[in-house]
Amino acid sequence: MKVRNENLMPDRKIVRLATIISLVLSFASGCAGSVAPWERGNLAKPQMALEPNALDAAIMKHTYSSKEAASGGYGIGGGGCGCN
Repeated sequence: MKVRNENLMPDRKIVRLATIISLVLSFASGCAGSVAPWERGNLAKPQMALEPNALDAAIMKHTYSSKEAASGGYGIGGGGCGCN
């Protein structure tokens, strides 16, 4: 007769908790660093901007929200006319 040792395999809850904790710690560790002063010049380059031309982007957002007849309509389809 084989005797099953319950202590050899940890609970699934413990394994799941350890996995979640390790994932959270690994994702949070990337936020802990700071940017050195000599690296800030690289981040301030125009190629690193989300919008390459901020003035054109602001004009396009204004035009889009005016066409949709609602404020903040940029990024959301439709303006209530049902023409999606």
